[in-house]
Amino acid sequence: MSDSGSGTDVPVELLFLGGGRMGGALIGGLLGQGHPVESIAVVERETDRRAELTSTFPGLRVESTPVPARTVVVCTKPGDVLAALGEAATVGLERVVSIAAGVSTAAIEAVVGSVPVVRAMPNTPALLGEAATAVAAGSQAGPADLERAEALLAGVGTVVRVDESAMDAVTAVSGSGPAYVYLLAEHLAAAGEALGLPDELADALVRQTILGAARMLVETGDAAASLRAAVTSPGGTTAAAVAAFEDAEFDVMVRRAVEAAARRSAELGAEFGGDAAAGPMPDGR
Repeated sequence: MSDSGSGTDVPVELLFLGGGRMGGALIGGLLGQGHPVESIAVVERETDRRAELTSTFPGLRVESTPVPARTVVVCTKPGDVLAALGEAATVGLERVVSIAAGVSTAAIEAVVGSVPVVRAMPNTPALLGEAATAVAAGSQAGPADLERAEALLAGVGTVVRVDESAMDAVTAVSGSGPAYVYLLAEHLAAAGEALGLPDELADALVRQTILGAARMLVETGDAAASLRAAVTSPGGTTAAAVAAFEDAEFDVMVRRAVEAAARRSAELGAEFGGDAAAGPMPDGR
């Protein structure tokens, strides 16, 4: 494990700023695709986490300060992004891919200059290789830069391209979306327990139900409304439940929740120096 960088180093292909859960997931995804470990370095301030990274990824170059790099991948806490990039820029970088929450490409470009910047919004299923990720190009980024970012992020899931102006909506739908599913799971299990199911049984039924329903959505390609209709017999149990959801204006609740997330995303963007924002990441990294 190395603890310091040098401005005379030959640039590494990929330098991760922040080795938290998301940074670690991306590194693991790249290595799983056969990416050579010697072409990757990571800057991590916390001593214990540096040791963990070294143990988890044998041969990985782990630093406490930046080293020259062709592509810098920003996985730090939002408030640390600009300072970390400023430090990395002093030793040399050629491209930036940022998955940091709430920092626009314009704010990053103000620090790194005329360097291509691509902004990305993955979500937490990246930890299992099942992320939904959107990428957006900054003013200096071209098709090759987007392709490079897509190749990097494809190791942890599906990647789509959007205009940066759509990042608030992406954050509200997919960035924060896993939490909505978990909230439903919590309440569905609690409802089962209230009806007399043992808590472990209710939990197991909910987990498998959500997994099965998600697979149906993905693998059949059918619309959610069509799949719902297929299990909703007139006058049946599902119809009674759906009617209760409709009486409670479930659609309105979901829309308001997503709108609230999008508003907060925009607020974060303003707080961290940009016009558009990304959503929350695990550990804030």
